[in-house]
Amino acid sequence: MRLGLGQFNSVVGDMAANVEAMSRIYRQAMEKGIDLLVFPELAVCGYPPEDLLHKRHFLAANEKAVRDLAAKCPQKTIIVGFPQHYHSNTYNAAAVLQGGKVEAVYRKGLLPNYGIFDEGRYFRPGAEPVVFDIEGVRIALTICADIWTLEWMAEFFKNTIGIQLIVNISASPFHAGKIETRREVVADCAKRFKSAVCYCNLVGGQDELVFDGRSIIADPAGKVVAMAKAFEEDLLIADIEPKSKNKVVVSVPEKERSQPDDMTEEMYAALVLGTRDYTIKNGFKRVLIGLSGGIDSSLVAALAVDALGKEAVCGITMPSRFNSAETISDAGKLAENLGIEFYTVPIGEALDEFNSTLGKVGGWSSEGLAYENLQARIRGTILMSLSNQLGALVLTTGNKSETAVGYSTLYGDTAGGFAVIKDVYKTQVYRLAEYINQRAGKDLIPRDVITRIPSAELREHQKDTDSLPDYDILDEVLKGYIELDKSAKELIDEGLDEKIVKWVIRAVDRNEYKRRQSPPGVKITPKAFGKDRRMPIVNKYTSFGQ
Repeated sequence: MRLGLGQFNSVVGDMAANVEAMSRIYRQAMEKGIDLLVFPELAVCGYPPEDLLHKRHFLAANEKAVRDLAAKCPQKTIIVGFPQHYHSNTYNAAAVLQGGKVEAVYRKGLLPNYGIFDEGRYFRPGAEPVVFDIEGVRIALTICADIWTLEWMAEFFKNTIGIQLIVNISASPFHAGKIETRREVVADCAKRFKSAVCYCNLVGGQDELVFDGRSIIADPAGKVVAMAKAFEEDLLIADIEPKSKNKVVVSVPEKERSQPDDMTEEMYAALVLGTRDYTIKNGFKRVLIGLSGGIDSSLVAALAVDALGKEAVCGITMPSRFNSAETISDAGKLAENLGIEFYTVPIGEALDEFNSTLGKVGGWSSEGLAYENLQARIRGTILMSLSNQLGALVLTTGNKSETAVGYSTLYGDTAGGFAVIKDVYKTQVYRLAEYINQRAGKDLIPRDVITRIPSAELREHQKDTDSLPDYDILDEVLKGYIELDKSAKELIDEGLDEKIVKWVIRAVDRNEYKRRQSPPGVKITPKAFGKDRRMPIVNKYTSFGQ
């Protein structure tokens, strides 16, 4: 039996386009002689559909799309994910399509309900296995989380014998390093059930999430024999040959796909894909970026060019008297290196006008934080006004380190439509910048941008470290507190400075309101701000002493 895993880039809610994409892959599969073609979890509607699942007409449109796919692709067996409304309940389901119709439906048994997953909000768990035969191979269906708990699987399939291939359709979002966990899950499942396992994952960007593909085929010994492309659509093929009632041999007729070498490379690919899909799927053809001459905006611009092409990217530098000649020059150098459209819009006159107007209110001062933030808000207004006029999406440039502690200006540098590096720590920003230059074989991002001491340049001789700990230390505290949920005491016991730890935790806790009002951005860490980490804004709890 020839197996094909069709990982593709679905669009949430565009059932017609998704069916057409799967029909295109089906035609490729026909040319390759595939007997069983597998598509990802909820491939018909895209993942995650969220509260669209509460709309009965949405569910009806999905079921019609499944029937349309079956009619378009009648000659082979297809497995495809879709939301099914059945007997007053909604299920995360997989349809088995044969002969132009739906032959069977499997309903997901384990529903994840943590982090970005809200399946308990929408679905009921299924309770019945679906097992069928193709070309002498006994096949069992599973969906995503089903294979992550092997004891549950063993109980679920306890009355089913002779399984030779476990098919798992998935929509597993990316974070750096997650592929190794997935490989282990698939391998452990194969070894436990002495069965080949195929895992078909979604690819593409959806709001904050990126799905990296990398569908997997493992043999019954748990060896991963094939992996699909990373961050691209692909059709992964394997031959499953039954040797006895319980055994199969897995072989791969095509050459091995190359994979990212390290986490920096895969983070880069995720950021590019997430930016491209968010922009294009929302109907934008151009993006605007405020270029300060600093490393964050330089990184975002380089990512945007790779995602969308240089013709689609416009840089705006907005200097004031506090910007150094070096940073103004580097913004221009970056734009020239990237080949993007570039404009200089000084804000000095606007700043003076605002200062004069605000000076009519008692208590206003041209010294201090409010005046610094005014500059950022003027820049945000310029960018959003140009966005409004030109129909271009503003990409904000704040990183996770700054976003975490509120080192940003609400309605200023947080203004925009998509925060590309919102989940990228400052230390990772530097690694990504170096990677971009290494990849290009030259300094696309000027060397001075990478080596210069970071500064918001909102007052004379300002440095980030005037307000923040060194980024190496800050990021270590943030990872412990945000991603690992460690208390202040645990972090201090690990040798981190008590004063710094307490300052960082207070800053993270009191800036939830800013994060709620900031644009979405690409998730690349195990716990991103937003759906991964939902904290109350009004919150008097502190982890000090715990």
